Amino acid sequence: MTDLRLFPKIELHLHLEGAAPPALVRRLGAEQGKDLTGLFDEGGGYAWSDFTTFLAAYETMSRVFEDPETYADLTEAVLREQAANGVVYTEIFLSPPSLFGGDCGRWEAMRAAAEAGADRVPGLACRFIPVVIRHHGPEAARTGTAAMLKAPRGRIRGFGMAGDERAFHPRDFAGCFAEAREAGLRLTAHAGEFGGPESVRAALDDLGVERIGHGVRAIEDASLVARLAAEGVTLEVCPGSNLALGLYPSLAAHPVARLREAGCRVTISTDDPPFFRDTMTKEYERLAMTFGWGEGQFAALFRTALEAAFCGPETKAAVARRLDGGAGSLSSAENEGPRT
Repeated sequence: MTDLRLFPKIELHLHLEGAAPPALVRRLGAEQGKDLTGLFDEGGGYAWSDFTTFLAAYETMSRVFEDPETYADLTEAVLREQAANGVVYTEIFLSPPSLFGGDCGRWEAMRAAAEAGADRVPGLACRFIPVVIRHHGPEAARTGTAAMLKAPRGRIRGFGMAGDERAFHPRDFAGCFAEAREAGLRLTAHAGEFGGPESVRAALDDLGVERIGHGVRAIEDASLVARLAAEGVTLEVCPGSNLALGLYPSLAAHPVARLREAGCRVTISTDDPPFFRDTMTKEYERLAMTFGWGEGQFAALFRTALEAAFCGPETKAAVARRLDGGAGSLSSAENEGPRT
């Protein structure tokens, strides 16, 4: 079996702030005089105990990334960690606080900074997906979406929603998704994590997404699983995140294998890796150990993720060559899609 750290991987579900190395956050917090009391545990990692405290820790941590240069440093650090774990293409969620409440200039400065950080890491193709935060509410989502759509696109290819599924309803955000779709952006939304099958169904029906972030609780409804398979909806599954947050007691109990066996299009990602002591290499190692997956299954995951990726054919062709050991040319910002 190939060294799984080196096996080429594609990651479609990764939060930029959520992937921030704790050491970087600690340093920036000290430099900025930010109060980060309670954010770190005794071992230096992020401290949290359940989904609610995880969200609180996430928002505290995010406060150190409020100026463009910190966003550039963050993007570079995250992409270098991904490259070290064999990732050759990634899509990253950008969620500076509710897209800065409609401040187009500030949003554009942060997006440009993320672009600059990505430019510092050659050999790894990267695209961005701005996400509104569900528990921040529909009004914040509307003003943030409007600002984002006025700004240059750069590497932005998609649009989505993250945050607490227990707050509001997908239909409350339908207008934002309609505007993003009209602007030519591809759509994804978190659902079926802490919300059940009905959350997944609502994201499909009310938002018209083609990918679902997580989506694992669809397994609780056989008719929904059949629909996902029939419609070719891609699931951005994050097993390590689901285990850490207590959705399942073990990987053996996790539905990732059953969803694949039922014909669902499954991809593997890490979500917020430092919070869960995770990497893409660890994800693959656990899947190999628990389900006996080998190069054939991992190559299939790669191809499924590549088909679902929100990038154009030129990038897909270059990334595909990486699976076969070719270098390819991974353009930083090829001319594909709308770029207003």
